[in-house]
Amino acid sequence: LLGSTKRLNINYQDSDGFSALHHAALTGTTELLCLLLEAQATVDIKDINGMRPLHYAAWQGKADSVLLLLRAGASVNSTSNDGQMPLHLSAQYGHHEVSEMLLQHQSNPCLMNKGKKTPLDLACEFGRLKVAQLLLSSNMVAALLEGEGGHDIMDSPSTTPLHLAARNGHKDVIKLLLKAGIDINRGTKAGTCLHEAALYGKTEVVRLLLDAGINVNVRNTYNQTALDMVNQFTTSTASREIKQLLREASCSLQVRAVKDYWNLHDPTALNLRAGDVVMVLEQLSEGRWKGHIHDSQRGTDRVGFFPPSVVEVLSRRAG
Repeated sequence: LLGSTKRLNINYQDSDGFSALHHAALTGTTELLCLLLEAQATVDIKDINGMRPLHYAAWQGKADSVLLLLRAGASVNSTSNDGQMPLHLSAQYGHHEVSEMLLQHQSNPCLMNKGKKTPLDLACEFGRLKVAQLLLSSNMVAALLEGEGGHDIMDSPSTTPLHLAARNGHKDVIKLLLKAGIDINRGTKAGTCLHEAALYGKTEVVRLLLDAGINVNVRNTYNQTALDMVNQFTTSTASREIKQLLREASCSLQVRAVKDYWNLHDPTALNLRAGDVVMVLEQLSEGRWKGHIHDSQRGTDRVGFFPPSVVEVLSRRAG
């Protein structure tokens, strides 16, 4: 058909805006792709979603097609209607060779899509270790790791690569990010990556973050520590183990009630019986202490305030 003398509209698009070049790029048919490009098909033709042929080739990991399109002048940083560059797609789907090719052709790894995610965010969210490693080797990504703007929570990003990896349980990616120097205590409005891992029941990630020295007492914009969130929102088996890990990590002081303490007029009071063992969560400036009691027989947890005069110190952990 392409060789015929009849005038063909090489850029004909169907009702979805799909052209022959889109089809060839999507399926990785390089022979057809070459013919279409030789016949002057528009290399950056857009479908109704703003997706160009290069987007489809990158999404499918078709390295030969990507190279052909790039050599034909395809725009490497053009975005679709939802703000995705080809590099967003190759990163999300773990296509290392294609991602490397796009970076070599000056794709910008710091651009965000409309969901406020960079290619590195997506690689970390979906556990694409090799692509994450590749993106981290880009000089431009250093700024992302430092999280420009310091630690003002109101300036916080909505997420970070570390938060996304933690939420989804990708331990290898977390180790990679920490090795690359990302701030383990970097916060968003929802809290640190420990808040994410704890809330989503990722026990092994919680353990990894605690071993790496994350600050367990950081509060999010709703004034909650990771332990507060788990206590409030989760009931799974994993969450019981996570509660124990967080309690152990956050308690530098363990005390025992030397006498009964009841305050029926204060709903925030921690009522104690003589002999109760309490983990001290906080020593407040006004003199009260905030403590936690775990009843292993009933499987229940109680948190509240009590005066330090009714307890004796059992053990003090460094911390």
